[in-house]
Amino acid sequence: MVPSPDDSSSGEKSRRQAFQFYGRRKGRPLRRGRLALFEDLLPRLRVPLEAGAALDPAALFAPPPRAVWLEIGFGGGEHLAHQAAANPDVGFIGCEVFESGIASALAHIETAKLGNVRIHPEDARQLLAVLKPGALERVFLLFPDPWPKRRHAQRRFVNRGNLDRLAELIAPGGELRIASDDPTYIEWTLRHVPVHPAFRWTALSQQDWLQRPADAIETRYEKKAREEGRTPMFFRFKRV
Repeated sequence: MVPSPDDSSSGEKSRRQAFQFYGRRKGRPLRRGRLALFEDLLPRLRVPLEAGAALDPAALFAPPPRAVWLEIGFGGGEHLAHQAAANPDVGFIGCEVFESGIASALAHIETAKLGNVRIHPEDARQLLAVLKPGALERVFLLFPDPWPKRRHAQRRFVNRGNLDRLAELIAPGGELRIASDDPTYIEWTLRHVPVHPAFRWTALSQQDWLQRPADAIETRYEKKAREEGRTPMFFRFKRV
């Protein structure tokens, strides 16, 4: 469990209990330097959640950003940090539960001295539940856990309930980006997102989903997929 000054509060506990979480939170013990980032930097970047209160994410940044982008499950944080450095007028919120990934992202943020990133080190659905409608311009879901077994399909982030909520949060004209190298998740994504009335798939040719967006970078997950012979695919959906 990621350290938090609010862990003892009933509000924080009730938010955690509202969603069933599957997957790992911890791996190997953190090195001293990474642990120090948890103790010092993470509390300053952590998104504050208050029970029953709507959150305007733009208010987390000073000066107010042009727009707010959200990355769900940022892994090691390399894509999050890259986008934040390339778009200093945008406020970024990254969600991740795996401790080593959070520590890696904090190291990227510290090294690049990024002031436009905030972290939610818990289940992304907790944050989505309290954000103000229309508050996001772009959402990234890159190489999520595919949960390939049929009996685990309900655990996949792409589902009608989460898509409905993203449709409320992404402003018209905004964008949802999804990437995966898992055939099951790719098929699942194409069965669910393009048929949602709020999202339009923007692809015009095969190259549109075989090529990584020009403003993105290769993450460790994409690199691993290619090394192991899998083909990553990249999907962009416009909020209509």
